[in-house]
Amino acid sequence: MKLQIPEKKKLVFEMTLPMRWGDMDAMGHINNTLYFRYMEIVRIEWFRHAGCMVDPTGEGPVIVNAFCNFYRQLEYPGDVRVKKYVSDPGRTTFETWTTMARDDAPDVICAAGGATAIWVDFPKQKAIDLPDWVRTLVQVSD
Repeated sequence: MKLQIPEKKKLVFEMTLPMRWGDMDAMGHINNTLYFRYMEIVRIEWFRHAGCMVDPTGEGPVIVNAFCNFYRQLEYPGDVRVKKYVSDPGRTTFETWTTMARDDAPDVICAAGGATAIWVDFPKQKAIDLPDWVRTLVQVSD
């Protein structure tokens, strides 16, 4: 199954992460599990910068699914440029999208993935409406 990143999306964050020697697998390329780790690191940094950190006594985002499409191998040494996009706010959810490319070849996408975030009241363990400020943050302009 291959899920596609939509054309209509908004870039909200990007950062560069080092590929470490220990991230390689037996085939000499970055292990597939690390792509999910890269997406997580950038998602958490974006949440932090957006003032959207999880508060176990309050409310915040929870990831309910995630996927990654692998197009080209990432190989050590080097850095990976990870870009975070958002789109499609619903009543309680929004979509996040991620692209990964070598920093020395930023236009060549090596992997792309995404995740659905749902806004949750943690003490009640129940989905709630996206706050207006989050909806504004993830809304793509027409």
